[in-house]
Amino acid sequence: MDAPALHDPAPHGPDDPGPFFHGTKTAREPGETIEPGYGSNFGSRRTARFVYLTATLDAAVWGAELAVGEGRGHVYRVEPTGPFEDDPNLTDTRFPGNPTRSYRTRSPLRVLGEVEDWENHPPDVLQHMRDHLAELDRQGVEAIED
Repeated sequence: MDAPALHDPAPHGPDDPGPFFHGTKTAREPGETIEPGYGSNFGSRRTARFVYLTATLDAAVWGAELAVGEGRGHVYRVEPTGPFEDDPNLTDTRFPGNPTRSYRTRSPLRVLGEVEDWENHPPDVLQHMRDHLAELDRQGVEAIED
């Protein structure tokens, strides 16, 4: 008999049961959809061919905090309406195994409701991330690679 694994990896890809989240600066209502085809929240703001979702609240909070635009960020509980895949921007070379459980899809995400009780990252941690993204921008590295 095999010994039990000491650490089972978190589910990822199409086998991840969720729940799923999306962070943004855009206000949404339950029942609305978030769809590809709009300017990306990151990088050069080119038209996004995918929408992004995550099964970790922390990753969605980063999305809400770092998205372009004015005002406060929003974190939504969402439901994918079609197939999704591991987000190649955050897996393998950057975070092997997809510990952030971050995904992308070409299908709309249905907003189920807003998460009201999330906490911002500490100001120094948030500034460090913004500085890092600004440095990538100066180097010409696109944050989102479609």
